[in-house]
Amino acid sequence: MRDFFIEVFRNKILMTTISAWLIAQTLKVVIGVFRKKKFDFRLFIGSGGMPSAHAAGAACLGTSIGLECGFDSVYFALAFAFAIVVMFDAQGVRRSTGKQAGILNTIMEDIYWRGKIQQLRLRELIGHTPVEVIMGLLLGIAIALVSGVR
Repeated sequence: MRDFFIEVFRNKILMTTISAWLIAQTLKVVIGVFRKKKFDFRLFIGSGGMPSAHAAGAACLGTSIGLECGFDSVYFALAFAFAIVVMFDAQGVRRSTGKQAGILNTIMEDIYWRGKIQQLRLRELIGHTPVEVIMGLLLGIAIALVSGVR
């Protein structure tokens, strides 16, 4: 069991990918402090916001695999396809879900003020804008290039 953990922590590609996710999530908190003038740790553990940690992690994984195994390898092709699915989902399906949550929250507030419902608000910050995904993509690539994977 000890060897398992040692091998996992020696995996430069995995550690770089996790680092990209952590850096992106930390940047969300920092940006949130500047935008909202308050510290909100929920930005670190939540989804949505600038930059997309999903895109950063997926792009970092793909770039790291390309650098390590070659951009003509089947591993890079798999990581690239995975990254595309993750990024489209982050800004497509999940973003639409967040918009729907906003509309439902508005409807629920209207009903609540009429005294007919007492329901918790739905989470609205679920998906990403295309700019947030692009920034995550660029961040992930940059982290992979700087990490020295190879």
